[in-house]
Amino acid sequence: MTAPIELINVTKSYGDFNAVNDVSFTVPEGTVCGFLGPNGAGKTTCIRMMLDILRPTSGTISILGAPRALDVRGRIGYLPEEKGLYKKMTAASIIAYFATLKGMPSALAKKTARELLERYGLGAFQDHKCEALSKGMAQKVQVLASIAHEPDLVILDEPFSGLDPVNQGVMEEVIRDLRAKGRTVLFSTHVMSHAERICERIVVISAGSLVFDGDVHEARALLPRRVRVRGSNIDEVLGQLAEVVNSAPSADGREGVTEHTLREGADPQLLLKAAFDSGIALEVFEVVDPNLHEVFVHLVGEEAREAAIR
Repeated sequence: MTAPIELINVTKSYGDFNAVNDVSFTVPEGTVCGFLGPNGAGKTTCIRMMLDILRPTSGTISILGAPRALDVRGRIGYLPEEKGLYKKMTAASIIAYFATLKGMPSALAKKTARELLERYGLGAFQDHKCEALSKGMAQKVQVLASIAHEPDLVILDEPFSGLDPVNQGVMEEVIRDLRAKGRTVLFSTHVMSHAERICERIVVISAGSLVFDGDVHEARALLPRRVRVRGSNIDEVLGQLAEVVNSAPSADGREGVTEHTLREGADPQLLLKAAFDSGIALEVFEVVDPNLHEVFVHLVGEEAREAAIR
């Protein structure tokens, strides 16, 4: 089965500068994939090459089995990084208009537009002109315009940018609904919390180069697990275990709670057993798995510290 997105050794150069450098990855069908990286990492350049807006300097790209996205443009939905709508058109009419451009019959496009606006909380604004909508509302309208024709592949460039928490939740709902319909979704972001909640797979680039391609479980496995504990003399007991490679005060600042980093593959229950065998009553015992923010910082270092947002 042909993957909806496949990049092989893709490079985009501007003179001596490689904006994208020898990037290869595949997005399987029906997958929600987070395309992650700090600002300026090359995410938008990659997306523009996928969509044939830019041509790669070298390498090959396949989109829905075609060598050029233009050959299958009716099966693609795209939200660009630079958002914008026709201000004098109503929310419903602009969604319907974009759907007809992708081949949907006019009557069905109008019906679909109103259904989408009702579904995602904009029913009362469907006949409002776009110039009268808030930034968050306008962005939701543009997202709905990109999916109204029911594309097989949806590519969203920074869809959460500028949205308040409520509308960020709506955007996540849109992506989950697309996944439930079997669509393939690739969205770029440097906000790890969204990727953690809705992605099955992530691709991470930094300074134009690929640094990770895999599922979320594999990403978390890049960093060791930790155990947070509090109890009389527990630090002395755990400090003697081979499973513990580092100990420090808990990062959450709780008084008397210490955090113990485990060696790769170590079972946290061994620490609990050691406490039990030593007769120590534990007040706190928490297993802490790495989150994507920590993995992201680990993968791209100081670049992530400047750009990453929880």
